[in-house]
Amino acid sequence: MPRQERAPDRSNALISTLNATLKRREAKAARRRLTILPKTAVDFSSNDFLSLGTSSAYRDRFLSHVNNAPKSFPFASGGSRLLDGNSEYAEDLERFVADFHDAPSALLFNSGYDANVGVLSSIPQPGDVILHDELIHASAHEGMRLSRAGRRTAFAHSSPESLKQALQAEIEQDHKVVAGNRNVFIVIESIYSMDGDVAPIKEFVKVVDELLPSGNGYFMVDEAHATGVFGPRGAGVVQGLGVQDRMFIRVHTFGKALASHGAVVLCDPSVKDYLINYARTLIYTTALGFPFLASIRTSYELLSSGQTESSQRIVQENIQRLRMCLNDLKVHPTVMFEVDHFPNSPILSLRTAFPRELAAACQKHGYVVRAIMAPTVPEGRERVRVCLHAGNTPEEIDGLVRTIQSWLDSVGRRDTKL
Repeated sequence: MPRQERAPDRSNALISTLNATLKRREAKAARRRLTILPKTAVDFSSNDFLSLGTSSAYRDRFLSHVNNAPKSFPFASGGSRLLDGNSEYAEDLERFVADFHDAPSALLFNSGYDANVGVLSSIPQPGDVILHDELIHASAHEGMRLSRAGRRTAFAHSSPESLKQALQAEIEQDHKVVAGNRNVFIVIESIYSMDGDVAPIKEFVKVVDELLPSGNGYFMVDEAHATGVFGPRGAGVVQGLGVQDRMFIRVHTFGKALASHGAVVLCDPSVKDYLINYARTLIYTTALGFPFLASIRTSYELLSSGQTESSQRIVQENIQRLRMCLNDLKVHPTVMFEVDHFPNSPILSLRTAFPRELAAACQKHGYVVRAIMAPTVPEGRERVRVCLHAGNTPEEIDGLVRTIQSWLDSVGRRDTKL
């Protein structure tokens, strides 16, 4: 028999293309990698603001929930919520979370990313308008990209005046907007993950009330970085301001200060029913299993009983200590170094021309901070992101500041020689 020619291995060509793409990213110092931190590292990077992830109170209560589950109770969800993944436990948890957040109803999602994509891809109707803060999370951008909204417009970060200008432009362009026949969604976060600043939500509400008297302006606010840290018992910025009735959608996530996994959408019962029918990130995914539901329940029991209030106070004490220490830093006149920080926020930015170098110096001494580069933040706004936690000690904070001072001194000496 004649020998058959082997078809060319196209997979090798594809792998070569992928590797070449990664090399180009490597050349720009932008290649991402998974890392494992040493056990001795001091955490100034994670979003575990209340340090519940290492809390014995959290762990003991969580294990109690798990160990006291009925013998026949399945730990796996078994499927999507619409098929075999629902349970009385999940529905009771949703009611508990809704009550805590003073919301009409709640719907669990597998992550904050899934919640934002599910909401924004399904709720805006054809022809509707979305106005969004320019610094909203990538998940919101993905949801908007999949939505049927007619127009999507960014306004300047946390600027009521910019929102007003954007909304006025929509009104002038389309009479249906001011007549109340076109829905306008205003998409914001309560606390922004990179800058740590708090949105001027009341001012935004005032703008919308003034320009949309028909009531067709709908706020969607992501409270991911506020959950557990801001507001009464950690209920969030919105409840701290008392404007929960003005928010059409609130998203709270559990993977940051609550040391768990998943997210919840707080909304009207009709909106919940709509999401159950149209949010693809809910419909076509396996539901959270019992251990995740139990961990969420554990966090909310600690919040609602006030057991995390001492941790919230310690976070604020740590914030004030670090702020004072950073204010005392000695910076050479030739060195660009600025501290960006919103009062009471556990997230700080150290802006420098050499963020990777500063982050590496801190990590070398066992303090885990991260350099945040474009496109995660806008070009020219690169920084080292620092997060404070209830578990950080005064000695750790002082040690981090000494390391930063040492690095600033070395950069200053280097600049002087040049």
